[in-house]
Order: sequence, then structure tokens, then C-alpha cells
Amino acid sequence: MSGWRCTGLRWPHGEPVLGWARSDRSGRGRESVLAYGKELAFRAEGERHCVGARGNPCPVGAVVAERSTGARCAECARLDRAHSVAADTIADDPRTYRVYLAWFGPGMVKVGITGESRDAARLREQGAVVFSWLGRGPLMAARRTEELLRSALGVPDRIPYARKRAVRGELPGAAERAAEVEELYGRAAALEGAGWPEALERLPFVAVDHAGAFGLDGAGAAARVVTGLVDGGVVAGRLVAAAGPDLHLETVDEGIVVLDTRLVTGWELVGADPRAGTGVPTAALGGGGVQDGLF
Repeated sequence: MSGWRCTGLRWPHGEPVLGWARSDRSGRGRESVLAYGKELAFRAEGERHCVGARGNPCPVGAVVAERSTGARCAECARLDRAHSVAADTIADDPRTYRVYLAWFGPGMVKVGITGESRDAARLREQGAVVFSWLGRGPLMAARRTEELLRSALGVPDRIPYARKRAVRGELPGAAERAAEVEELYGRAAALEGAGWPEALERLPFVAVDHAGAFGLDGAGAAARVVTGLVDGGVVAGRLVAAAGPDLHLETVDEGIVVLDTRLVTGWELVGADPRAGTGVPTAALGGGGVQDGLF
């Protein structure tokens, strides 16, 4: 795979897909649909470079930190953030948005919004094991509902990935997972008439469970997590599960290792021996060491 850089893990149709772009930005990119039980192995080469912003290359080709999940220099990160929905800079956005409740593990339920046209892709990208829609409407109405749940019910809008990973190997059954989301849905629905935006249409409770799509049932608990790639470092193993940006790889030397694919973006990668094991820095799961994203 010489001459290619990974552009990250996506979930467009309910299955994990790795994106690739040519290192010299010539020609079209490509995608690799990942299958559980198959081997995955690559080696990083050279330095990690900024991936740019909003589809544009970094003007200076800046080198970025190996342990950062952002893969952007400070200027490109600023530009990317300035044009995101999360930054609240596009109040006149005409699109319809949905408010959701997402469950990642016992006691870990958050509220969030996503564009209706994206359906549930955003939930899979965050690694939500279970979710239900709560309502739909204009962006500002969705934002006000999100804030209402945070202030009135104490529901967070962000959960660190480290916490999500720590519980994936020992999830309760599907009924218990759905019940926790349903309980919060009932509390949220009771707020209608008490600050609930009139422009937001409440949607019925329907629990959508992603454990099967993620391959989590019977995958086993992860032992370690990759904290960053290095020049010449190899990651190799059998893919047993995936959730959000994370790949769970069964390796020959460290058991099941979690690879946050956001750490892979910006590196040039080449193929490696699937039996090579783990030749990059790792830490015990829950031990930190990564500049973690929150969602």
C-alpha cells in the first residue's frame, strides 16, 4: 500500500470502512471494507503530516504529534472547527437535524444532534452501542433541546473514548442496555411544556442496538490500547470488533489491542506481515496516554 495515507474509519452503511488517499494527493481515493475475522497489518513510514482542513491540504505540510487524535496543525484545526456544526457558527442552516440519546455502557448515556440526512452514521462513528432518536427539527431547536437535557436532567453531551473502551468487553444484555436509554427518554419527554422548543417534533422511542454491527458479542475484552504510531512501527492482528473510530485486533503478542484509527491518519502506510504483532507504543486499557477525543 505504498504511497497511500489512511483518511480514517467510517460507517456509511453499518459496516466499518477505511478510507485511503494517495500521499501526493493525485488521483481518487479508495476504500477498504473491513470484515471481522480477517487479518489487518501495516507499517508506518516517515513522519506524520497534517491532514489539512475542509478537504484542503495543509499549506505548510506541517508535522503533527504522534499521539494526537486530531492529525491537524493548530491553524488547520482552527479552520476545520470554525466551519463545523458543533461550533454554532451556522445558525441559519436550513437542514433538518435530529436529537438522539446514545448509550455506551452502564451509566454512560449522552445527548447529541446529527443531520437527519446522515441517519445513524454519526452514532456508529461515536461507538454508540444503543441509541434512540428523541426529536427532529431546525438546528437551533435541536441545540436548545440538547442544552435543556444537560441543564434539567444533567445529561452530558460528551463522554471520553477511554471510558467507552473500558466497558466494551463486559456489556450487559440487550434488554438492560435498551432499558437505560428508555428510562432517560421518558424523563426527557416529560420536559415537553417545560422549555422544550416548539419547533422540535418529538419522535417515538425505538432502541437501535449496534453490538452486532460492531462485532462486540463474544469478541472478548481488550487488554491494551495503541497510544501512537512511530516510523517503522507495525500494527498487525485479526480484526475481532470495531466501534466508532476503534479497531479491536487480536495480536500474537499482546492479546486484543485497540487501535484508534484517528492515530493512523496523516501517516504513510505500507503492508506488513499479519503475524508481526504490535511494534508501536501501547498502554494498559484505561491507562491513558492518548490525547483523547470526547465524543
